[in-house]
Amino acid sequence: MFYLSEIQDHVRVEPKLFGLPTLEAVEQQLKEIYTDYYEKEIGKIIVVLDVLEVGDGIIIPGDGAAYYNTRFKLLVWKPEMHELVYGIVSEITNFGAFINVGALKGMIHISQTMEDYVSFSKTNTLVGKATKRILKEGDLCLARIVAISHKGNEPKIGLTMRQPDLGKLEWIKENQIKKEREMKKAIRGEKSAKGINQKRGKKK
Repeated sequence: MFYLSEIQDHVRVEPKLFGLPTLEAVEQQLKEIYTDYYEKEIGKIIVVLDVLEVGDGIIIPGDGAAYYNTRFKLLVWKPEMHELVYGIVSEITNFGAFINVGALKGMIHISQTMEDYVSFSKTNTLVGKATKRILKEGDLCLARIVAISHKGNEPKIGLTMRQPDLGKLEWIKENQIKKEREMKKAIRGEKSAKGINQKRGKKK
């Protein structure tokens, strides 16, 4: 889920940036600090949106840098359990698929790709035995986050598409069309049955 986070912290500005105006130096340092940055409590930093306030600088003996008490705003993406995420398949393997869900990458086990028996084919795709549905690199999908592990520099995100109205976007559309057809058929059946009952009632 995306968040706007407002943070206040002492930002260490390196000497190489001292020639810039203070606000610009702090902003440049923040961009360097938060490039590819992830923290469990905050999430994945997408971008430094704005530097709202910069206080007076402090120099600590033995450290050539300056520290500025700074208030700034970040755009953050933090994975949440049971969150629905749109993504694109970036890699297919014999045990599942990796899906880019924006700021981070999620993994979906082969058994969770669709409601079918799935196998890995020689064409580097995942194929459903009964449905013949194919999942390949570049496919757009809708998945649900079912596991988050914070071991390592970035979280390991587990996904599933084996739930109603999830999966490859084409499959979702196909399922919706099928449901609409079944609903129309059921309505026609009800109307037909109602007409027959009304005729029987008139005969009596």
